[in-house]
Amino acid sequence: MKTAALLPFSLALLATCTNAFAGSTLDRVIEKGELRGVLMESYPPFSFLNEQNQLDGFDVDVAKAVAQRLGVKLKLQTPSWDVIAAGRWSGRYDICVCSMTPSKARAEVFDFPVEYYQSPAVIVVNAQDTTIASGKDLSAKKVGVGSASTYEAYLNKDLVIEGATDKPLQYPFENVQIAPYDNETVAFQDLALGSGVRLDAMVTNLITARERIAHDPRFKIAGDPLYAEPNVVAIEKGDPQWSAKVTEVIGELKADGTLSKISQKWIGADISQ
Repeated sequence: MKTAALLPFSLALLATCTNAFAGSTLDRVIEKGELRGVLMESYPPFSFLNEQNQLDGFDVDVAKAVAQRLGVKLKLQTPSWDVIAAGRWSGRYDICVCSMTPSKARAEVFDFPVEYYQSPAVIVVNAQDTTIASGKDLSAKKVGVGSASTYEAYLNKDLVIEGATDKPLQYPFENVQIAPYDNETVAFQDLALGSGVRLDAMVTNLITARERIAHDPRFKIAGDPLYAEPNVVAIEKGDPQWSAKVTEVIGELKADGTLSKISQKWIGADISQ
């Protein structure tokens, strides 16, 4: 009897608690005055720890600009890429301005409101290498990539870029020995040991590759880009209000030249258009 008497009150309390956490991501961000962004810690020039041990880079500045436009503070977190790309964040993070490519597989757990830059995927080899000059030369080679990255999917020949089904990717190589890394810095360190020691090559972003090569002559780019990747802002799936607001904010940052200035600062060219 006591249980029955308390049941309506318990249901009312549950409903109150549920309503307290209801609402869109935008409502939560504005109410808390905080935008929780997520990105990689070692992906220069997009995101990295600077000499003051603070996060810096292209993606960091874009995320800061989004937060500023929303009138809130930015809180950045850097879990592993596996965690970021797996999605299903359950409210832990609000937004990923983290150089994500919109693949068909990722579209199952993410919405991609807007593209904010494009970049080609390229092959990087040890500067002394003479065996790899194009994509077809990756056949039977051991190639390093970021774990759970689109580059890994590409080498597996099963990458489908969301929204680009009319542009099928070309796979000029036979089977590749894929070596996934949680951190590209470690992959570059292995490649620096010499061709064939731990790695024969890497597949990564052209801009990232140029940044590494500019500071380390032990590497070079081999051949032409393999394909071009759109890079998008990613959010948890199923929040149209938040999706519309992110699209609006990035559109404003493009229109007023903010993205262009950030791009020129970090890349030396405008990759936002």
